[in-house]
Amino acid sequence: MIEWLDTIPSGLIYLVVALIIGLESIGIPLPGEILLVSSGVAASHGVVDPVLLGVLAATGAIIGDSIGYAVGKRWGRGLLQWLGRKMPKHFGPKPVAQAERLFERWGAWAVFGGRFVALLRILAGPLAGTLDMPYRKFLLANATGGIAWAGSVTTLAYLFGLVAGQWFHRFSWVALLFAVVFAWLAARVIQKRVARADEEEQEAGETASTH
Repeated sequence: MIEWLDTIPSGLIYLVVALIIGLESIGIPLPGEILLVSSGVAASHGVVDPVLLGVLAATGAIIGDSIGYAVGKRWGRGLLQWLGRKMPKHFGPKPVAQAERLFERWGAWAVFGGRFVALLRILAGPLAGTLDMPYRKFLLANATGGIAWAGSVTTLAYLFGLVAGQWFHRFSWVALLFAVVFAWLAARVIQKRVARADEEEQEAGETASTH
């Protein structure tokens, strides 16, 4: 990919990086991180300016995530309702309510940390919009995550070359594994709390009906 970047004007490299990262953040599976690593290496060869590259990569990430949020806000509920009819066990009202409680508590960290995690980088924006995360809270987590991610990837690629891409690839999948385990544990805790609250409400109703 570095050889390909050497063949196009530097101004176009900035545009391509911002565009691909933006589209990936909307929810389209594209190799945004790989492209940014390659562009960071190209910056170490003097092809592009690393500071401007990092700024535009962060801008693409923030704008793309915001568009993904808007897409989730507009069409996410309809998709969940459709999935709920097809697979009520997984996407019915109760599982969705549990997901909302989970996202309400940990959503900002999911958006921030998701920028560094394979797959979550694609889903964080649309998921936040679908589950009605307040936009100001989302924007703060989105902006800080986008700046931290773009800055660290660009800097490490500039300093250490393609080996930085291998580090980020390994870190992304390890982080994804931890995120999945943590989400499963948190969902189990919330599920038990919801079940306990339902039982207490039912018992209160039965007590009231006997008086």
